[in-house]
Amino acid sequence: MTKSQPALLSIAYSKEVAAAKQRGAPIVALESTIITHGMPYPGNIQMAESVEQIIRDQGAVPATIAVLHGTLHIGLEKHELEALAQTTDAMKVSRADIAFAIAERRTGATTVAATMIAADYAGIKVFATGGIGGVHRGAEESFDISADLTELARTGVIVVCAGAKAILDIPKTLEVLETQGVPVVTFGSTEFPAFWSRASGLKSPLSLNSPAAIANFQTTREQLGIAGGMLVANPVPEEDEISSEEMEFYIQRALSHAEEDEISGKSVTPYLLSKIFEITEGRSLETNIALVRNNARLAAEIAVALG
Repeated sequence: MTKSQPALLSIAYSKEVAAAKQRGAPIVALESTIITHGMPYPGNIQMAESVEQIIRDQGAVPATIAVLHGTLHIGLEKHELEALAQTTDAMKVSRADIAFAIAERRTGATTVAATMIAADYAGIKVFATGGIGGVHRGAEESFDISADLTELARTGVIVVCAGAKAILDIPKTLEVLETQGVPVVTFGSTEFPAFWSRASGLKSPLSLNSPAAIANFQTTREQLGIAGGMLVANPVPEEDEISSEEMEFYIQRALSHAEEDEISGKSVTPYLLSKIFEITEGRSLETNIALVRNNARLAAEIAVALG
């Protein structure tokens, strides 16, 4: 009896990304959980399209990453992006289950960790997101720590974000990143940002003031043979931020609701973000969109500098 042969890995590049790869143009990876789990339709598709256009305007090519019916997509065509934005049952995939989604022909939206894996596989060196996952509050009891942190330690992609999501334990998140040897660089500031807020009250481990300097730093790491990625924290524009003091009040209310509703695991982050959206009457989402756009612009500038 002969063993059945496993199916070949199915990967699809969008026409735009395939052309960019062929001519060696700078490419910026984008995650897809922000589309499926971060905001409702049609705001999510409007946000996604505007972020992609920002990257194009800076001279780079956007590559939104997702698993669609078992095929890993590096870049989405317009109709695929539209369909994903209206999908209600997409898996939220990370390192542990991205291969499961592909093998079982499921549709999955990629987290920071899964997007990094796919970007690295495709030879894309820069990735823009909103905020990374990290050490959850109360992790000393729940052991709830995002796979994003260990992915940053092992996968050589520059991740541009607005800091760690403020719903997390940011001091512990920075400690884990230091332990993992991940360089944390804040762009244009010596203070680490807190997603919706420009300031977390914590000094940034490193700071640089230009995309070229960030690109040069990563190139030097590669020349030294240092594995792993780099976290670039890009503070939300001042005119769009919500102060950390105000946000902490909203976060505590959302955490109380989560405890009452017994929310745990992968459901925690989307639940808290949704609850904070309700409490702030939409202000948190407006800031979220502004910071994602800001991160896309910087990521494209870094990608161009690397090119």
